[in-house]
Amino acid sequence: MPGPRWYDRLVATEKRVLREDSPYEPHIGETRQYWRDIILGVNDGLVSTFLLVVGVVGGGLETDQVLLTAVAGALAGAISMAAGEYLATKSQDQVLEAELKLERVHIREHRQQELDQLTVMFGDMGLQPEDVDMVVAAFDRSDDAILNAMKALEFGFVESERRSPYRAMMASGVLFLVGALPVVLPFLIFENANEALLWATVLALTGLFVVGIVKAKVARNNWFTSGLENLVIAGVGGVIAWFIGDMIGTALV
Repeated sequence: MPGPRWYDRLVATEKRVLREDSPYEPHIGETRQYWRDIILGVNDGLVSTFLLVVGVVGGGLETDQVLLTAVAGALAGAISMAAGEYLATKSQDQVLEAELKLERVHIREHRQQELDQLTVMFGDMGLQPEDVDMVVAAFDRSDDAILNAMKALEFGFVESERRSPYRAMMASGVLFLVGALPVVLPFLIFENANEALLWATVLALTGLFVVGIVKAKVARNNWFTSGLENLVIAGVGGVIAWFIGDMIGTALV
């Protein structure tokens, strides 16, 4: 879906500035709204599958049983993530459309009230009262201008940030499977469950550290802290999952 004209002009300006070797740093652009799905999909695939595997190995399952459990867990998690993200994104979009439909009615039938709201909003942004009056008067010339202002100021939404339910679904579901893969593969290769778990742990923690680095690069944070945060969360969860699995396995013997 193409962005609004102001967004296209902004992207063009950023590309032109970059060509001039300026230190100006561009924004990440239209992928911004999907980074939540990307990080959540991979991270959840790694963490949930890893904790599942640690728990069942701790409970004493054999390698083939662990493999079956891991594959079933990965497929169930991917489908659940994809379906949940699709429904959540679509529902959010439907709620927004309903709000915008009502907003058009407000603009048509309660125009002054909407203009008064804009006056308060622009005033809260720090504009001087005399400047606010001129800005609001300019918006009063166009219903679309008022609607676009309300989208951004009242609903916190701009068209270029709208998420596609299908893209969100694919990002969450497919990347969940990608995240689960490093944990599942060792149980296809090694016959000994503990040996497979050792390699699954190494691959999972490495993957989580890489995800933390990628997240930090996009968010412009410290890469080491972000990667370490992922490792600590998964590490603590793995220890807990192992002891719970061991206790349940012992109780069932």
